[in-house]
Amino acid sequence: MGYAHEYAAAIMHRGRVPMDPADYVPNWQDGPRKAKFYPGADSFPLPDAAYPSDATLDRGLCPEGAPGDGEFDLATLSGMLRDSYGLTGRRLGVQANTDLSALPFYPLANWSRGSASGGGLYPVGVHWVSGPSGPVPPGVHYYSTRHHAMQRLLTGDVSGQVRAALGEGAPGPATDQYLVLSIKYWQNSFKYNSFSFHAVSMDLGACVQTWRMWAAARGLAVEPALWFDEERLAALLGADLREEGIFAVVPLKWGGYKPSSDDEVSAAAPVSVRRKDVERSRTVLTFDALLRMQEATSAGATARPAPGALAPAAAHPVDPAAAEVELPPARPLETDVRTALRDRRSSFGRFEGQQPVTRTQLAACLGAAVAGSRLGGDTGEVPLAKLYAFVSHVEGLEPGSYAYDPERRSLRRVKEGRPGEFLQKNYFLANYNLEQAGAVLVPTVRTTAVLDTVGDRGYRLVNATIGAVAQSVYTAASAVDLGCGVALGFDNISYIEELGLEETGEAPLLIMMIGNERPAPADFRYEIA
Repeated sequence: MGYAHEYAAAIMHRGRVPMDPADYVPNWQDGPRKAKFYPGADSFPLPDAAYPSDATLDRGLCPEGAPGDGEFDLATLSGMLRDSYGLTGRRLGVQANTDLSALPFYPLANWSRGSASGGGLYPVGVHWVSGPSGPVPPGVHYYSTRHHAMQRLLTGDVSGQVRAALGEGAPGPATDQYLVLSIKYWQNSFKYNSFSFHAVSMDLGACVQTWRMWAAARGLAVEPALWFDEERLAALLGADLREEGIFAVVPLKWGGYKPSSDDEVSAAAPVSVRRKDVERSRTVLTFDALLRMQEATSAGATARPAPGALAPAAAHPVDPAAAEVELPPARPLETDVRTALRDRRSSFGRFEGQQPVTRTQLAACLGAAVAGSRLGGDTGEVPLAKLYAFVSHVEGLEPGSYAYDPERRSLRRVKEGRPGEFLQKNYFLANYNLEQAGAVLVPTVRTTAVLDTVGDRGYRLVNATIGAVAQSVYTAASAVDLGCGVALGFDNISYIEELGLEETGEAPLLIMMIGNERPAPADFRYEIA
């Protein structure tokens, strides 16, 4: 049994037994940047990319038939990056989050993005490794989110090194174009200390799921690899694995790519990025739990699970004997993906229960959560997440807790009665009134079963899956005109007890609130993209 089991247990109990260091207070004045900084690196702006109105969220979440066979080019890559992690606008609204007083000040401005992120920290670093078929000289580039530009870190074809690091049986097409996703831990741990590994692995899933929705709606495919030679890719990027983990590789099917004998040459080239990003913080701290989780989850990085290996860890089936409550067909998600992503935001205490959620809206959000629970790639298609719903204000539904049956697209009753008191009692923060939400959706994963099946690296998969579910619900809620908020600050053990999950091994990992918001909000929005 590896360290990830111990860490997972600490996460589940942190509402009752604080994780070390319990007395930690962030030094906000000495915080890091929200992105890497490479002074002096050459850069080039990415082109504008139109988004077709028929590339709807329905198509992005539920693509018909086989994965898209379209090909990426520079414009589509640019559009996908802009709509996922690029800055799209400035927002300032009167709401209940604790950072409200700081937002009017420009250095602390809240810049909106398409993907969600724990604490709004956005720690995922996107690197484009481009080979000879690309539109620019081959090399390694870093996506600068603030400038929507690529910064050149290395010149030369090293795409073969990525191909070799992926190894046999890697997902995705034959290509020489890759997106390599890393996470610089200090960008998150300065705020969340030992808890940060739990949060950042969800950020990875939110980012990748945005790409999957965006690409599928345009007939493209994004298939992430989570198993590969992490040390080799860290060496290529010039990263110290104690400070920065390499979490995913996404091969891109690229127009004009042709296999070449030079591929083997680029695989053998012993080169790496020598530029170092410059840290803003004068003091950078390390946390034992974070270091141990990086070590534990990178140790088996090349042991890719065989097809179907995760079947023993599949989501626990619903109880067929529980009372069934039918749902109508989901409201269509006819909004194009770009618009849904641009409109996505956290509600932060604006829920108002007098106008109930419709059952078609609830069905749409539940269906989106299920669609987002399969990351694909080398993680397979085994459904890992099960969904529960605490219903307070949904038209035509009695208040209570329910399990979602994805096969029948219906609800199975778990417990009767209004859940508002339980929900608010077991929420740690003051930025949401959970009783006013129409429903609180809770995804669970059998974390221990996943770790027993594929080893400690499975912890990254568990949380990436949950992050993908959250991003899907956020985006679907936007498309059906609902507010949405996602939170990690709740007593996990109380949810296990309330839902009767002690025997199933299911771990509730976050809560997703959906509902109508108070009318006429005091909002400021300034679009920059």
